[in-house]
Amino acid sequence: MPVIPPRKTLMNPELRRRGIYVLPNLLTTAALFAGFYAIVQAMTGRFENAAVAIFIAMVFDGLDGRVARMTRTQSAFGAEYDSLSDMVSFGAAPALIAFEWAMKGMGKWGWIAAFVYCAGAALRLARFNTNIGVVDKRYFQGLPSPAAAALVAGFVWIINDLNIPGEEVRWYAFALTLFAGVTMVSTLPYWSGKDINLRRSVPFMVLPAIVLGYVLVSSYPPGVLFALFLAYALSGYVMAVSNWRSRRKQGANGG
Repeated sequence: MPVIPPRKTLMNPELRRRGIYVLPNLLTTAALFAGFYAIVQAMTGRFENAAVAIFIAMVFDGLDGRVARMTRTQSAFGAEYDSLSDMVSFGAAPALIAFEWAMKGMGKWGWIAAFVYCAGAALRLARFNTNIGVVDKRYFQGLPSPAAAALVAGFVWIINDLNIPGEEVRWYAFALTLFAGVTMVSTLPYWSGKDINLRRSVPFMVLPAIVLGYVLVSSYPPGVLFALFLAYALSGYVMAVSNWRSRRKQGANGG
């Protein structure tokens, strides 16, 4: 009888010892849980809790990558796990929240807008993974999915805080959801913040500016956060127009 060779994981001690780094993946799991929690809250009609959970997922998502880089615990597994977590927290969750909150009574237009957003997030994440090491790290190509999710969640949060039913602003939610989904798959440049070195000393005035930022956000979190991410979403269009005008001016001078 032919002898069946043992599996590679049993033969190769190096493969057998290979594991995953706990700390960054623990933060990624926390982000995934927050996204799942947001979906559950939306399904039970607690839309403010769902919106807040999206922002909590953003915090953990921002921490896992920085912690991995600072502790030198980056891995291919962590990168894939982070993308899958982002798809749940910043792709499926915001689309479902917007649909359940405002667009459910719009018929096919509601689920079309939600699907455009969800598909935009998936395409955005796939393009990001394939463009690592190719594009300029200082800028994202297209609106990042966490920012798009914050834009949708911030709108839900602020309208809910004003005690306005979602059905009354369904067309605004429809337009904003479509805007976020399309902008994610655009080629607009968005500042990434990856050129910030946390280990480098900074001027003293940076600390009061950070404190002022905390004060502003804590004064009225729904309005301030929504305004910040709306400004960030529009910044890509402003930067694209500015670059176009600069190239046009240089072409005219060169001609």
